Amino acid sequence: MYYESSTEINKIIESLHIEGMAAGDVVDHIDHGELVSRLADMLALRLNLDDSTRELIHNASVLHDVGKLKISQNIYGRVKGGLRIVEMRYMRTHPKLGAEMLMECGYPEELVSAVLHHHESFDGSGYPSAISGEEIPYASRLIKVCDAFATLISDRPYRRAFEAQTALNSMIADNMMYDIKIFVAFMDLTHTSEFENILSFADDINKKHHYM
Repeated sequence: MYYESSTEINKIIESLHIEGMAAGDVVDHIDHGELVSRLADMLALRLNLDDSTRELIHNASVLHDVGKLKISQNIYGRVKGGLRIVEMRYMRTHPKLGAEMLMECGYPEELVSAVLHHHESFDGSGYPSAISGEEIPYASRLIKVCDAFATLISDRPYRRAFEAQTALNSMIADNMMYDIKIFVAFMDLTHTSEFENILSFADDINKKHHYM
């Protein structure tokens, strides 16, 4: 079963009785999950992954940032100029928080693991566990690439979205963080008409949020 971002996010908020969430933050989580999952679906298909792996990647993409539901009302936000160092350290707890929330809600262990490790880097510089290479679950490695690009091309309260080429150049400069086979497939994807549809979807999201 393929999850829908809005359904799953709202189900988790309700089941865990999460309070204090601004309506805009909920929309942000839903939209970002949708954007990342669309990218991940396209990339998984391009890599000729089997049906069960593609389903896992889709569902983990929808829920990868769910841990931010518990912390976004306190930070992330509303100050221009970037997050403070203390906020960045707090934000880095979200993969572990997300994994704990998903376990509490009864999601499959494989999905929980994919969410827990989606900020690990292939060179070992990521978090929360600083694991590297193929120690990182494959789904997490793929989501890492899609999440990085989706974040860069999205408006944030503290900065405007980057142009697609600027975002790609930034990722190329940091390519050691990504599984190179997945990253090359992603770069190939950027030359397709389907990718143009992703950029249009991201633009629609940015127009809706009006941060600045």
